Amino acid sequence: MRRAALGAGLLCVALGACAEGTPSADLFVVERSGQNPGANLTMLVTDGGFVRCNGGAEHMITSEQLIEARDIAHDLNDDDRQETEGLFKTVPSLPPRPGSQVRYVVRGEDGTARFADNSADAPEAYLKLQRLVRTLAKEACGLAR
Repeated sequence: MRRAALGAGLLCVALGACAEGTPSADLFVVERSGQNPGANLTMLVTDGGFVRCNGGAEHMITSEQLIEARDIAHDLNDDDRQETEGLFKTVPSLPPRPGSQVRYVVRGEDGTARFADNSADAPEAYLKLQRLVRTLAKEACGLAR
Protein backbone atom coordinates (compact mmCIF):
# COMPACT_ATOMS: atom_id res chain seq x y z
CA MET A 1 0.00 0.00 0.00
CA ARG A 2 2.84 2.35 0.86
CA ARG A 3 4.48 1.64 -2.54
CA ALA A 4 1.26 2.43 -4.37
CA ALA A 5 0.96 5.78 -2.57
CA LEU A 6 4.61 6.59 -3.29
CA GLY A 7 4.15 5.61 -6.95
CA ALA A 8 1.08 7.81 -7.25
CA GLY A 9 2.95 10.68 -5.60
CA LEU A 10 5.85 10.38 -8.03
CA LEU A 11 3.46 10.23 -10.96
CA CYS A 12 1.82 13.44 -9.74
CA VAL A 13 5.19 15.16 -9.47
CA ALA A 14 6.31 13.90 -12.88
CA LEU A 15 3.12 15.06 -14.58
CA GLY A 16 2.94 18.28 -12.59
CA ALA A 17 -0.80 17.74 -12.28
CA CYS A 18 -1.24 17.26 -8.56
CA ALA A 19 0.19 20.41 -7.08
CA GLU A 20 -2.46 21.98 -4.92
CA GLY A 21 -3.23 25.53 -5.89
CA THR A 22 -1.74 25.29 -9.38
CA PRO A 23 -3.43 28.03 -11.38
CA SER A 24 -5.42 27.14 -14.48
CA ALA A 25 -4.33 28.41 -17.85
CA ASP A 26 -5.76 31.71 -19.03
CA LEU A 27 -8.15 31.44 -21.97
CA PHE A 28 -8.01 35.15 -22.82
CA VAL A 29 -7.85 38.69 -21.46
CA VAL A 30 -10.28 41.29 -22.78
CA GLU A 31 -9.92 45.05 -22.47
CA ARG A 32 -13.19 46.83 -23.19
CA SER A 33 -13.22 50.61 -23.49
CA GLY A 34 -15.74 53.30 -24.31
CA GLN A 35 -17.20 56.64 -23.31
CA ASN A 36 -20.30 55.27 -21.58
CA PRO A 37 -20.27 54.80 -17.79
CA GLY A 38 -19.07 51.31 -16.89
CA ALA A 39 -17.74 50.57 -20.36
CA ASN A 40 -14.09 50.35 -19.30
CA LEU A 41 -13.24 46.84 -18.17
CA THR A 42 -10.32 44.43 -18.02
CA MET A 43 -11.46 40.81 -17.82
CA LEU A 44 -9.42 37.62 -17.41
CA VAL A 45 -11.14 34.31 -18.15
CA THR A 46 -9.38 31.11 -17.03
CA ASP A 47 -9.73 27.53 -18.17
CA GLY A 48 -10.48 26.59 -14.57
CA GLY A 49 -13.90 28.24 -14.75
CA PHE A 50 -13.15 31.60 -13.18
CA VAL A 51 -13.29 35.23 -14.26
CA ARG A 52 -11.58 38.26 -12.77
CA CYS A 53 -12.81 41.77 -13.56
CA ASN A 54 -10.64 44.88 -13.20
CA GLY A 55 -8.05 43.02 -11.13
CA GLY A 56 -10.61 42.08 -8.47
CA ALA A 57 -11.38 38.74 -6.89
CA GLU A 58 -11.96 35.59 -8.92
CA HIS A 59 -15.58 34.63 -9.52
CA MET A 60 -16.80 31.23 -10.64
CA ILE A 61 -18.60 31.03 -13.98
CA THR A 62 -21.15 28.44 -15.09
CA SER A 63 -20.26 25.35 -17.09
CA GLU A 64 -22.09 26.80 -20.08
CA GLN A 65 -20.12 30.03 -19.86
CA LEU A 66 -16.85 28.11 -19.59
CA ILE A 67 -17.73 26.03 -22.67
CA GLU A 68 -18.56 29.23 -24.57
CA ALA A 69 -15.25 30.81 -23.46
CA ARG A 70 -13.32 27.72 -24.57
CA ASP A 71 -15.08 27.77 -27.96
CA ILE A 72 -14.15 31.43 -28.42
CA ALA A 73 -10.53 30.77 -27.39
CA HIS A 74 -10.41 27.89 -29.89
CA ASP A 75 -11.58 30.21 -32.68
CA LEU A 76 -9.08 32.92 -31.72
CA ASN A 77 -6.02 30.68 -31.52
CA ASP A 78 -4.35 28.43 -34.09
CA ASP A 79 -5.49 24.81 -34.21
CA ASP A 80 -2.29 22.81 -34.58
CA ARG A 81 -4.17 19.52 -34.96
CA GLN A 82 -6.06 20.74 -38.01
CA GLU A 83 -3.27 23.08 -39.14
CA THR A 84 -5.63 26.06 -39.30
CA GLU A 85 -4.92 29.63 -38.28
CA GLY A 86 -7.10 31.35 -35.71
CA LEU A 87 -8.64 34.79 -35.86
CA PHE A 88 -5.62 36.34 -34.17
CA LYS A 89 -3.82 35.73 -37.47
CA THR A 90 -6.62 35.82 -40.03
CA VAL A 91 -8.66 38.79 -38.72
CA PRO A 92 -6.48 40.53 -36.12
CA SER A 93 -8.00 43.98 -36.50
CA LEU A 94 -11.32 45.42 -37.60
CA PRO A 95 -11.87 49.19 -37.65
CA PRO A 96 -14.86 50.74 -35.92
CA ARG A 97 -17.61 52.28 -38.01
CA PRO A 98 -19.04 55.71 -37.21
CA GLY A 99 -21.14 55.61 -34.06
CA SER A 100 -19.06 52.95 -32.31
CA GLN A 101 -19.66 52.94 -28.56
CA VAL A 102 -17.26 50.22 -27.36
CA ARG A 103 -13.84 48.95 -28.45
CA TYR A 104 -12.34 45.56 -27.60
CA VAL A 105 -8.79 44.27 -27.39
CA VAL A 106 -8.52 40.54 -26.72
CA ARG A 107 -5.24 38.77 -25.98
CA GLY A 108 -4.70 35.04 -26.00
CA GLU A 109 -2.13 32.34 -26.48
CA ASP A 110 -1.46 33.12 -30.15
CA GLY A 111 -1.87 36.87 -30.37
CA THR A 112 -4.05 39.93 -30.07
CA ALA A 113 -7.16 41.15 -31.87
CA ARG A 114 -8.85 44.54 -31.94
CA PHE A 115 -12.42 45.30 -32.97
CA ALA A 116 -15.41 47.47 -32.09
CA ASP A 117 -19.01 46.84 -31.17
CA ASN A 118 -20.02 47.78 -34.72
CA SER A 119 -17.09 46.57 -36.84
CA ALA A 120 -18.24 45.49 -40.29
CA ASP A 121 -17.99 41.80 -41.16
CA ALA A 122 -17.03 40.77 -37.62
CA PRO A 123 -16.56 37.00 -37.29
CA GLU A 124 -19.10 35.16 -35.15
CA ALA A 125 -16.46 34.57 -32.45
CA TYR A 126 -16.09 38.35 -31.95
CA LEU A 127 -19.85 38.71 -31.55
CA LYS A 128 -19.92 35.81 -29.08
CA LEU A 129 -17.04 37.41 -27.17
CA GLN A 130 -18.94 40.70 -26.85
CA ARG A 131 -22.00 38.89 -25.45
CA LEU A 132 -19.94 36.73 -23.08
CA VAL A 133 -17.98 39.70 -21.73
CA ARG A 134 -21.19 41.60 -20.99
CA THR A 135 -22.81 38.56 -19.37
CA LEU A 136 -19.79 37.72 -17.20
CA ALA A 137 -19.30 41.35 -16.18
CA LYS A 138 -22.91 41.55 -14.99
CA GLU A 139 -23.59 38.05 -13.66
CA ALA A 140 -20.23 36.88 -12.32
CA CYS A 141 -18.55 40.17 -11.39
CA GLY A 142 -21.66 42.09 -10.41
CA LEU A 143 -20.90 45.10 -12.62
CA ALA A 144 -23.53 47.32 -14.20
CA ARG A 145 -22.47 46.44 -17.75
